[in-house]
Amino acid sequence: MPTEPTEAQVRPGVEADLEALTAIYNHYVRETAVTFDTAIFAPEERRPWLLSHPEDGPHRLMVATDARSQEILGYATSSPYRPKPAYATSVETSVYVAPDCARGGAGGRRGIGTLLYRALFDALAGEDVHRAYAGIAQPNEASTRLHERFGFTHVGTYREVGRKFGRYWDVAWYEKSL
Repeated sequence: MPTEPTEAQVRPGVEADLEALTAIYNHYVRETAVTFDTAIFAPEERRPWLLSHPEDGPHRLMVATDARSQEILGYATSSPYRPKPAYATSVETSVYVAPDCARGGAGGRRGIGTLLYRALFDALAGEDVHRAYAGIAQPNEASTRLHERFGFTHVGTYREVGRKFGRYWDVAWYEKSL
């Protein structure tokens, strides 16, 4: 019997989310090349990352939760693109969806990435941000489609820029005007 799709809501991330957010990220560290981190994190190690995304300003953390259970379904961030001051109006964005929500799993919860990005870009609309950038390890058709749906365009590919799981990976870079 099919499970009903779960309704989701998006809100800013808070410190109480740290354990669940770390678990989601660690899945991608262990199982995929979408992040080039190679060792999993303890929640305490991720606390500085979480605290670097306040509820206002250009560097945000948006969290999708199940409307009933409040289970965390995924998150999206806008982070500093580079540390030098002239880059202050550029951000790097990313989306991580809980593994059981990806590709319609866990009761057909599709569209979590879209929901998160919509909320993130709505939150950034009033900020002094000129461009958003996203690096997508290749191949990753789902992430490429998500970014293109939000108006990102391909600007170049770094060939074999990262090594993980005994092989080299390309990273395609995308940008979006804000």
